[in-house]
Amino acid sequence: MNKPVARTTVAVVGTGTMGQGIAQVALVAGHPVLLYDAVPGRAEQAAGAISARLDRLLEKGRVGKEAHDAAVAAITPVGELDALAPAGLVIEAIAEDLSVKQRLFADLEAVVADGCVLATNTSSLSVTAIAGALRAPGRFVGLHFFNPAPLLPLVEVVSGHATDPAVADFAYDTAAGWSKTPVRCTDTPGFIVNRIARPFYAEAFRLYEERAADPATIDAVLRECGGFRMGPFELTDLIGQDVNEAVTRSVWESFFQDPKFTPSLAQRRLVESGLHGRKSGRGWFRYEPQAEQPVPHTAPPSDPPESVAFTDGPGPARELVRLIEEAGIPVRRSGVGRYGFLALPGSGQLMLADGSLAASHGADTVQYDLALDYRAATRIAVAPAKGAAPEAVAAAIGLFQALGKQVSVVRDTPGLIVARTVAMLVDFAADAVARGVTSAADIDTAMRLGVNYPLGPLEWGERLSPHWVAGVLDQLHGGYPTGRYAPSVALSRWRMSPGGVLSS
Repeated sequence: MNKPVARTTVAVVGTGTMGQGIAQVALVAGHPVLLYDAVPGRAEQAAGAISARLDRLLEKGRVGKEAHDAAVAAITPVGELDALAPAGLVIEAIAEDLSVKQRLFADLEAVVADGCVLATNTSSLSVTAIAGALRAPGRFVGLHFFNPAPLLPLVEVVSGHATDPAVADFAYDTAAGWSKTPVRCTDTPGFIVNRIARPFYAEAFRLYEERAADPATIDAVLRECGGFRMGPFELTDLIGQDVNEAVTRSVWESFFQDPKFTPSLAQRRLVESGLHGRKSGRGWFRYEPQAEQPVPHTAPPSDPPESVAFTDGPGPARELVRLIEEAGIPVRRSGVGRYGFLALPGSGQLMLADGSLAASHGADTVQYDLALDYRAATRIAVAPAKGAAPEAVAAAIGLFQALGKQVSVVRDTPGLIVARTVAMLVDFAADAVARGVTSAADIDTAMRLGVNYPLGPLEWGERLSPHWVAGVLDQLHGGYPTGRYAPSVALSRWRMSPGGVLSS
């Protein structure tokens, strides 16, 4: 398979938002683009819309006059599939319906030359299954762009079971030549991003279902403590609850209803009620005019303890102790333990979430959540054991407030919010590497660029240590013995490997 060249004719089938975006990317990269849509007149409308966007880019100085004029001149809307015969690459971006896509590509195979590469932008269907209707499935590959395609850099290059390696190389090189960041993966449900991101949504929804905290508080903790760009409730409202739930359900069913991918009943009820998020005016939150903005739970001011005693423990706990000392609160060190307790006045003790209930460590135990960076975090979640002494809870709140943090008190919940979410993301990522879905580097790249995670999950796992991550999941599995939280074999191997090296 030859390397892509700027004059290779690219055909885009389907002229919705994704199709137009992909066409624009190809045009700016210097390719002639043929636009086709089964609905009469749609291709012409799309060509006009793309030209208008290119005009705006010219006005803003984001594209030069010569490049703009060449791109506008290179758009050709066509009304018949036969008109795509000159294409060297066809990218499909039509409805997510397997039989419809199979018929389209069977028809295309009869039109284009034998050397033409056929690609699908599907986000949820099997690349292998779509190619199953082809006479030559080796020419077929997944090219999954992220919306909006002209802006987001990530492209997942998905090899189906029959995809020729040279075709995958061509697709990868083409995406790179279009100034995108391609990552490679095998044909697995959800590919990289939609497979590994499931716990980000699922854990938040489960916490809500268990009444650990309200959506606004969970979102705020994941943003302001976990470092995520958006919380899962506001993000799924933006994506569309129907769209997000459909992807979750598709991945779950594709994995034969594996409990690790179980959808949320609460989200299903939103979808059934027509509360699809921003586009319907209401989802988890309200978006009608004058609707009140949700406010996370924030504890009122409390006095910090005059001093604390620290029993050494996990790395994140040590990071917090340094901040306490910098705030001028004396810390007395009193040996080494598994959990890293901070002894509060009276019988109270403060400990990093470990996947168990705070109550399992004593009646006056308060757990605090994992942070991406305790110095930069502006909010911390704490969970006191049921019936914990008010003075112990007040001391824990005041301690974090003395460090400049807002404090959200949540129900005593295994793993709190950030810790259980991150532990599951790390586990999903390690499992994907072990199963040959993709490389560790491509997972971290995909999750940072595709969904704006503050760290790649495997980089996060290395920072926390696979031993700590697996320990959190061990405790969660003990509390929820369904298999959902059982550490994967890959994570268990990583935990036990010399030097903590993840192996594929």
